[in-house]
Amino acid sequence: MTEGRGAWSGRITYLLLAFVLIAAPLLPLNMVPRPYATPDILLAVTAAWAARRPDTLPAPVAAAVFLLADFLFQRPPGLYAGLVLVMTEWLRRRSLRLRKGFFLGEWMAVGAGIAAVGLVNRLVLAVVMTPQAPLGLTLIQVILTLALYPAIAGLAHVALGLRRPAQGEVDALGHRL
Repeated sequence: MTEGRGAWSGRITYLLLAFVLIAAPLLPLNMVPRPYATPDILLAVTAAWAARRPDTLPAPVAAAVFLLADFLFQRPPGLYAGLVLVMTEWLRRRSLRLRKGFFLGEWMAVGAGIAAVGLVNRLVLAVVMTPQAPLGLTLIQVILTLALYPAIAGLAHVALGLRRPAQGEVDALGHRL
């Protein structure tokens, strides 16, 4: 299958951005643990990419990025990566419908995916009795990620040109996007 230059540049841009978003929390800037939860920016960026340009985010790339994040953030390997993979594939299937609608529909679909990832992850960890953060922190993280999504989608649109393809738009080789 021949792919255009835009698909490869989109993948490379996503990978570079993902590595920055993984490396930034690992920097030893403050050794005191935070008493609050922060939004999962990598999850929101991945959701925006999957909803807006699924042709530039293949499943193995998203799975590899989140598996690396699982190892580096000392999460159970593969659980979060698998859930994110399911979310990105669900958003990929919905991308044609999302392209026809307004941003609110995209935000609701992405919000459902992010909430499902957070809550199913917590449920599976509870079933296998893995120690985890309090429920309040998990809910705050999900809510903050959902609240930050419009800013991330807007920034990705302006800074990276990550926009939803127009109906009938084709790539340089004539393949429908």
